[in-house]
Amino acid sequence: MITATEASQKSEALCRLAPVIPVLVIDDVAHARPLAEALVAGGLPVLEVTLRTPVALEAITEMAEVEGGVVGAGTLLSPRDVEAAVQAGARFGVSPGATDAILDACEAHDLPLLPGAATSTEVMRLLERGYTVQKFFPAEANGGAKALKAIGAPLPQVRFCPTGGVSLANTPDYLGLSNTLCVGGSWVAPKEMMQSGDWEGITRLAKEAAGLPR
Repeated sequence: MITATEASQKSEALCRLAPVIPVLVIDDVAHARPLAEALVAGGLPVLEVTLRTPVALEAITEMAEVEGGVVGAGTLLSPRDVEAAVQAGARFGVSPGATDAILDACEAHDLPLLPGAATSTEVMRLLERGYTVQKFFPAEANGGAKALKAIGAPLPQVRFCPTGGVSLANTPDYLGLSNTLCVGGSWVAPKEMMQSGDWEGITRLAKEAAGLPR
């Protein structure tokens, strides 16, 4: 059984592998392996597959076999999601918010979790439990980099991965903050590129994102 402290240590290690974690919505499982290969080739090894489509779990299983990649499950909403993600091969989890049920399930299944928080109170509650690495979501809707900087002033011991409205244009604002480890974004894997099989184009986007300073 993983502890909150251990989970945060593992989450921080993953967040430090690249400045951007791709947030992936996969509609066709045939896209999973070439997409993972393209992103890893571009320098983005940590991949979050959101559980928003019927093929998401199968996609995680496919992507977990790609050398150099670390695949996790996003949009974890229930203990059942956690169990299914672990069985599919997810090596970390991401949730839009954090409930005791989700936290308990992830800890029981040894799944490092990046739990979502949107307010100082939510951040403090997770910190009380031992989670020092959290997801700031939805980032832009909650005030963007200015809000995250403000939260960091009284809570400097917490580090974040902001997601939600994060783009290539505003990523530098987040990465410039002392309490930001990396960002999560979907722009590195546009739906139209996946549908057309433009894996080289996705690799180019990944290289651009991987080269962002932090």
